[in-house]
Amino acid sequence: MNDLIIVFIGLGLILYFFFVLATSRNAIFKGYNGLIWFLLSLVIPPIAYVIILTLPLKKEKSKEEYSAFDNIVLELTQPFIDLAHTSRALLGVNISYVLEGLTYFGVLGLLAIYFNEFIGLNDIDAGRMVGVLTAGITLAMLFLGATVDWIGLRKSLLIALSLMLVGRVFLTIAPSAGQPGLWNSAHSIAMLGILFIILGYGIYQPACYAGVKQLTDEKTAAMGYAMLYALMNLGGFLPGIISPPVRKSFGITGVYWVYVALTVLGIAVVYFLITKKAMNDAISKKGEDFVKAQKEENDEMASMTTKEKMIFYFKNFPLRDLRFLYFIFILIFVQTLFAHNWLTIPQYTSRAFEGFVSDNFEFFVNLNPILIFILTPMVAALTAKKNAYDMMIIGTFVMASPTFILALGPNINTLIAYILIMTIGEAMWQPRFLQWVAEIAPKNMTGIYMGIGQFPWFLTKVITSLYSGWFLMKYCPADKPPSEMNTEMMWFIYGLIAIVSPIGLLLARKWMLKGFKVKHQE
Repeated sequence: MNDLIIVFIGLGLILYFFFVLATSRNAIFKGYNGLIWFLLSLVIPPIAYVIILTLPLKKEKSKEEYSAFDNIVLELTQPFIDLAHTSRALLGVNISYVLEGLTYFGVLGLLAIYFNEFIGLNDIDAGRMVGVLTAGITLAMLFLGATVDWIGLRKSLLIALSLMLVGRVFLTIAPSAGQPGLWNSAHSIAMLGILFIILGYGIYQPACYAGVKQLTDEKTAAMGYAMLYALMNLGGFLPGIISPPVRKSFGITGVYWVYVALTVLGIAVVYFLITKKAMNDAISKKGEDFVKAQKEENDEMASMTTKEKMIFYFKNFPLRDLRFLYFIFILIFVQTLFAHNWLTIPQYTSRAFEGFVSDNFEFFVNLNPILIFILTPMVAALTAKKNAYDMMIIGTFVMASPTFILALGPNINTLIAYILIMTIGEAMWQPRFLQWVAEIAPKNMTGIYMGIGQFPWFLTKVITSLYSGWFLMKYCPADKPPSEMNTEMMWFIYGLIAIVSPIGLLLARKWMLKGFKVKHQE
């Protein structure tokens, strides 16, 4: 039951926010006092929602009659309305991303146990296999991110998902098709499956973000990237609902067959929704100037030979761009907090606390994804008009700062404050990071920029894993009671590391923004 606490609480939070915001929005449009209905919905959310739906229209307000509170509610809720009315092509990208997020995180969450129980590896070797997948995907993005720039969004997604389908089939049949044991036939088949997944995902994620750039404009770009990031986190949450009942009935391989079926569904979504006509319709809505520029870009690439494309990519390769290099590598410091979510937080909450936190540490470990899904669209709605780089500075500062709260000592209040404030900071800057990378990319280079933009994340996972174990052994050891630990020093040092990112971004602001618009329009 403890394993499902996050599921029930997460679903409850989603429903709670839905009832509160939907009640307030309906009240405003029906001419009632939005603030009063907002307060009422906080106390009795479902009842207030049903009542406001049954009430007649009182007065139709004009925009000038909206109060400041009314405008805030409408700004928060409008992105969800817009999402429902988005272009068919962008809807296809979003649905595909939810399905792939669900499948990827679902497979990943069971992978170590799969290698233990079905392939016959010990904990160390099983952990290495998980590392091969996660690090391999990041490296694959570095080399395969340009695929979308070469062959387009639809073909890239279909190829990527087909590769991952083959990989997941191999992974699922490996236990029954070979002999267990390190480097025996079952292990070799499973590793072949992981290779196909790595290749597919290396194409898939950069293609999705390149697709958002292609299918949104200046007004909708911030929300487009924010929704994609939120949907990824929703995908990370959903396996907790789907996996347990299937696993109990059919085992881990049964769960993996479900994810194989979801991959097939993802291919169907891309094939039927992201058609050439849907792409053209979505792009045409962005205005004649954009359509003309898009056509010029496509024509320019189509007229190039393979040799000319290679020369073009070498001349514009992201690693030759010093500002781009500085931008992605300065973020390593704050990104270490992401790695600590699985390298440190589980051990910290299970060792340094007693009672409820220690007994239910999975809840605190998994609280971040569902909060991100809820908060990211809201934060994006309130900050959509803000400069992307400035939001990076503010967001990384908000994310890094609460680490010092944990330096006050292990306490449930400081732990919850850390998770909540850190998540707000993440919601502020992470989608904007993806938007900024896409914006600074020259024409026909979005995919490779998105791919290489992920490379520091690979380094972060490697570097953080090298020292996090030592810090746990020194400041939060498993063989000492909480009273004899010194977790305060551990988190203080981690806070000093994380705060380097916002300081570095702030100091380089003038240099980073110099000539930005000119470069983007080249």
